[in-house]
Amino acid sequence: MPTIFEHEPPYSVGYFVGSLSVHSINRTLSKALIRLAPDDLEFTEIVIKDLPLYNRDLDADYPPVAREFKRQLNGVDALLFVTPEYNRSVPGALKNALDWASRPWGSNALTGKPCGVIGASSGAIGTALAQQSLRGTLAFSNAPQMTAPEAYIHMTPGLIAEDGRVTNEGTEEFLRAYMAEFHDFVLRVLTVLPPR
Repeated sequence: MPTIFEHEPPYSVGYFVGSLSVHSINRTLSKALIRLAPDDLEFTEIVIKDLPLYNRDLDADYPPVAREFKRQLNGVDALLFVTPEYNRSVPGALKNALDWASRPWGSNALTGKPCGVIGASSGAIGTALAQQSLRGTLAFSNAPQMTAPEAYIHMTPGLIAEDGRVTNEGTEEFLRAYMAEFHDFVLRVLTVLPPR
């Protein structure tokens, strides 16, 4: 029987913005989530824009940017994915980052990391298919996922200001509740089954 391990706060959260655009609505959403999160969650963006395309020929000698990427992943307690939807799936840059994270065989940096998945879109279905695709990859990578509440944000003009302030009270309360649930999920995973 495993030893019960209780991680004391604060909890470090690495967050991914699936879009590479500096004007991404998902980057704006990430600012809102950080503003509304419980105080004992500490956030660091894990940048994916500089990663080359994953190539298994590099498994024996990861390039420095990929080694730094994995170092950042290994240094956080949990992961939050804030992603758009491209062509009914996850953006290529984010999938590429997950490939780097999970390789080479035996050094998967996603194993045991509690994960949350959320995304915004200007369309009404709000990244539902991208999130489903991402969840499949995370499941294969042995990353525990918060499955409820689901959060598909229909980003209308002015809903979230550039600084992350939410202008709609109902949306603000929903996002605050989402981050409270994410906090509790992280605590639950880290307490019962800490990452290896």
